[in-house]
Amino acid sequence: MKITVFCSDREHPVFPRLLAWSDRRGREHEIALVTRSADLGGGDILFLVSCHELIGEALRRKYRKTLILHASDLPRGRGWSPHIWAILEGQKRIVVALIEAADSVDRGDIWRKTSFELEGHELYDEINAKLFDAELELMDYAIDNFATVKAVPQSDENATSWRRRTPGDSRLDVDKSIREQFALLQVADPDRYPAFFEKDGHTYEITLKKRS
Repeated sequence: MKITVFCSDREHPVFPRLLAWSDRRGREHEIALVTRSADLGGGDILFLVSCHELIGEALRRKYRKTLILHASDLPRGRGWSPHIWAILEGQKRIVVALIEAADSVDRGDIWRKTSFELEGHELYDEINAKLFDAELELMDYAIDNFATVKAVPQSDENATSWRRRTPGDSRLDVDKSIREQFALLQVADPDRYPAFFEKDGHTYEITLKKRS
């Protein structure tokens, strides 16, 4: 099969995992890992993984199927960074869905869902490791079952949506305890969106590391 994986940010923590996956599956298939929509040359499958661009119908038509990884139990949790919002809500079971791309964001037919469990102590890198394992599992499923998948249309019933997160969403409240804000410390990307607080006209960043 001819497969393209589009991840629009080389600095995204999933990128090294995609490189390793591409090397592994590239022994059986022709796989291109690209970071620009201009490099979408066509083929059988286009995977959109942590892709910040909307891929229109003209580009999707170059492929037999365009598939998206989305970390929520769709139709609940459409939108941006759904697993982050779910963790901040206290959820421990995170669902990851493999769906077809559509003109309406996160409303494509569902190919498959999987999930992973959090114990409550995991930090950002550990959460990512579990998420990326689930995403790569779904990508393997799509390739191995491409000819037989029966996609299920989404319903809008009980649908919810999340807004896009901003760096300001990593702000801590100096008047709240660590226990109250531990989930926010867990999900804050220490490199791109670190947790921070403001006090007496100064801004301080916090990096959390697990010692045991």
